[in-house]
Amino acid sequence: MDAMRQYTLGLLTSGGDAPGMNSCIRAVVRAGITNNARVIGIHNGFEGLINGEFQVMGPRDVGGILQRGGTILQTRRSERFKDPRGQREAIRHINEAGMDGLVIIGGEGTMKGAHALAKLGINVVGIPASIDNDIWGSNMAIGVDTAMNTIMEAVDKLRDTASSHGRAFLIETMGRGSGYLAVMAGIVCGAEMVLVQEVTVTLQEVADAIEDSYRRGKTHAILIIAEGANFRTTELAKAIDEMDIGFKTRVTILGHIQRGGSPTAFDRLLAARMGVKAVECLLEGKVDIMIGLQGRGIELVPLEEVTTNKQQANEEYYKMARVLAR
Repeated sequence: MDAMRQYTLGLLTSGGDAPGMNSCIRAVVRAGITNNARVIGIHNGFEGLINGEFQVMGPRDVGGILQRGGTILQTRRSERFKDPRGQREAIRHINEAGMDGLVIIGGEGTMKGAHALAKLGINVVGIPASIDNDIWGSNMAIGVDTAMNTIMEAVDKLRDTASSHGRAFLIETMGRGSGYLAVMAGIVCGAEMVLVQEVTVTLQEVADAIEDSYRRGKTHAILIIAEGANFRTTELAKAIDEMDIGFKTRVTILGHIQRGGSPTAFDRLLAARMGVKAVECLLEGKVDIMIGLQGRGIELVPLEEVTTNKQQANEEYYKMARVLAR
């Protein structure tokens, strides 16, 4: 690129929304402008890229969004982008808008889309944002901490009513491809058992855990179940009730409430760090990478590695949840 020409940076969010995406958008826009770059926001993810839904963004466009959940650029899943024709159309719009590089914020599928563009010659930097924390190459993704706090607050409230009525509450969390949220919630909420897709359990094992709580004189039992576990939560509750093991069950499916809400301080800071670093990388020509958190430091992870590996719930944390439930 001509050293005298202003760098033009595109920015989009894709996949499921995550608290902290707006904080990251704000960081990218302001870091870009500070570095004399022109920033173009792309609405509706890869679908908006195909349609050319672009908006030049300035500092005031991102004022007051730091504390807001969701994404002001909105997000939409795009079947068309999976097709080479859709990708070519997206690249045509990128070139027509004069974009020199893209910052793409989203989850596992989003990183695959980012890598697809990179392989076609587009300068891309990815930023992980997914409450499931299932993106390889980063200890934490934007949105995870907020979602965990939402789950914790919900379980704490449900425990009050479970104790009052002597119930076993089966609480379903998000995490179709990874049991991270369920495992961590099990630890911080003191669950009697955690069910995740990474570990297969039997109905009898679940029943034994609930019955053991009842025999020990507990006034309730809490089970945290990832949506991808080997039991459907409602069917599991029905089967347990038919076994008559002391506690009657109640089911709470937390659902999309886990995606919403104002991001925590941790998520705001992580989003800011990743957003600023992504802009620096694009301007320095470091592309086809994802910004990852490793320990306390920010690392650059090749998108090829991100998209060919799978992050699972940590086995040690699962064992910890089992130990602390006794």
